[in-house]
Amino acid sequence: MNDADKKRLLREMILYRRFEDRTFEAYMERKIGGFLHLYSGQEAVATGVLEMAVVGQGRKNDYVITGYRDHIHAIKTGADPKEVMAELYGKETGSSKGRGGSMHIFDASQNFMGGYALVGQPFPLAAGLAMGAKHQKTSQIAICFLGDGANNQGTFHETMNMASVWNLPVLFVCENNQYAIGTRIDRSTAVTDQYKRVEAYNMKSSQHDGMDIDEVMAAAKDAVDYVRKESKPYFIEFMTYRFRGHSMSDAKGYRTREEEAEWEKRDPIKIYSRKLIEAGVVTQDDIRAMEKEIDDYIENEVIKFAEESPEPKVEDLNKYVLDDNPDPRWIGPLQQ
Repeated sequence: MNDADKKRLLREMILYRRFEDRTFEAYMERKIGGFLHLYSGQEAVATGVLEMAVVGQGRKNDYVITGYRDHIHAIKTGADPKEVMAELYGKETGSSKGRGGSMHIFDASQNFMGGYALVGQPFPLAAGLAMGAKHQKTSQIAICFLGDGANNQGTFHETMNMASVWNLPVLFVCENNQYAIGTRIDRSTAVTDQYKRVEAYNMKSSQHDGMDIDEVMAAAKDAVDYVRKESKPYFIEFMTYRFRGHSMSDAKGYRTREEEAEWEKRDPIKIYSRKLIEAGVVTQDDIRAMEKEIDDYIENEVIKFAEESPEPKVEDLNKYVLDDNPDPRWIGPLQQ
């Protein structure tokens, strides 16, 4: 990558961290309601994987789907940060017209096929997207992000089996932050290395450091190339850590301060910043200026857009309900 790309990636990760930090503040100000799951600490995974798949290879048509910690995946795939924030605010200008909220960001124009609230829900949907691409003989792949806490669901094993049997072009990206809400993985799962679990389904897999974006991108490129060339599934596991609680109601009482301090030493933004400074790509003053520019953008454009956007109208309650939609593109197939 050239220096401009490296600076862009650093800026993106800082943007994602500040976006989530500002989301946290808006929630505390009661401007955002419902459930809210933040991505702070895991930025290198979504940024690195999607850089290699959706952005870095010039392909904007791969499908991306994930669970409910979904804001950053949507933005990196191409969703407008202003529309994502407006969705969190429940506004009509949101990516799901204010009807979905934090756990249901959706942008079909970017092939971001949604965040999903039900644990394990994206797995079979990702397989379906991959099967559709395979039948249509496109070069598309489906990229499914999942957390380690979802992998004891029946849908996980059923999907891994069928994806392998049918040779589906789907990349499963496990963001192993080692906790399922408040339960540490070794208290709930016999095989803690998640990439080993799919070996039973004859699926290629690997495990990597999820806090170093350079390692993420190198591993992701190999995985993406394999899925696209071979039209077969791949399971890639990244070891990472969320710096905040599972959700806004989580006080993190199940984790020690010592554990958190050790992981914070491996903050992906600090790791990449240090690398770029040592390589002479940026200076500390450059990073401070970048942070100031990002803070101004989030406050003066993203937050302003969300706060000034209109609320959904009560009379439009059923407007986007399929059965009530007069659009013939939806009604036609149902009548056939």
